[in-house]
Order: sequence, then C-alpha cells, then structure tokens
Amino acid sequence: MKFRLAEPADFPRLQDIETAAGEIFRTVGMDAIADDAPFTTAELERYRRAGHAWVAVEDDGTVAAYLVGEVVEGAFHIEQVTVHPDAARRGVGRALVACAADCARDQDLAALTLTTFTDVPWNAPYYERLGFHRLTEAEITPGLRRIRAAEAEHGLDRWARVCMRREL
Repeated sequence: MKFRLAEPADFPRLQDIETAAGEIFRTVGMDAIADDAPFTTAELERYRRAGHAWVAVEDDGTVAAYLVGEVVEGAFHIEQVTVHPDAARRGVGRALVACAADCARDQDLAALTLTTFTDVPWNAPYYERLGFHRLTEAEITPGLRRIRAAEAEHGLDRWARVCMRREL
C-alpha cells in the first residue's frame, strides 16, 4: 500500500468508498448513516487544497481508503477515515492515521483529535486501540464543541458520540 495526497481525479472513487463503507452501519441499526451522502467534490477539494486529504493506493493503482481532516486549535482533527470493505481488516485505516500523525508532527501540531460513535466497535473502541483517549466534558475545546454542534445539526447525536485525542 502506498500513501499520497489525494488528487481531484480521486474524488469519484472516494465517494464510492464512503458509500460502500457506510453499508456496515446497517448491521448496527444505523441505516441513516449508511444512507448519508458522501462528501461532495467541493468538500473534498477544500481538504485537498489545504493538504489534508490522503489516500491509500493498492499496488495495482486502486485507491482503497482515504483520510481527511483539518487543523483545529493546534491539533490535527481527523474528520473522516474511510476504508473500502474490500481493503478492510488489513491495517489500512491504522496506516492512514499514522500518516496523518507524521504530517501533523511535521507541522508541529500537538495531537490528533476526532469525534466518533461510542458504541460502534470500529469507531471509539478501535481508536482507543490506536492510542486515542476519550475527552471529558471539561477537556473538550471550543473548536471541538463547534464540530460537535455541527454534527448534532446533521443528526449524528441520535447515537452516542465522543471526542477523542491522541498526543503526538
């Protein structure tokens, strides 16, 4: 697997990956997540232009996964890590998070942050295995509060969510 910055030509594949990967949420009664539209090309372009969109590429050139995020209050906030089901359970997501951590260190950022579902096995429990810890209410920064408010407006608070952080 190779990792590189995303290119505009990747965007349709990234949307396909998000749609395919979302299907697993049906198995835990979260059909609305599976039905949610993928990032638009404009949203993906915003991450790409900032240098905050990476893809994992198979040896045959197929993009298998991606990660997008943004700098929030001195940390790199992972907005989304998505792995195509055909590439799942091979450490691709873990490697993308490591790639983001390396880039964050290069930018002298202090940590990685993310928000995720608490009760979905491949969400909060997975990130805990990658070294993230759940933030207490008092530890949640204003920037993360804004992100959580936007998520709530999008309806994600129908399920328990948590903010997480991993120091670099």
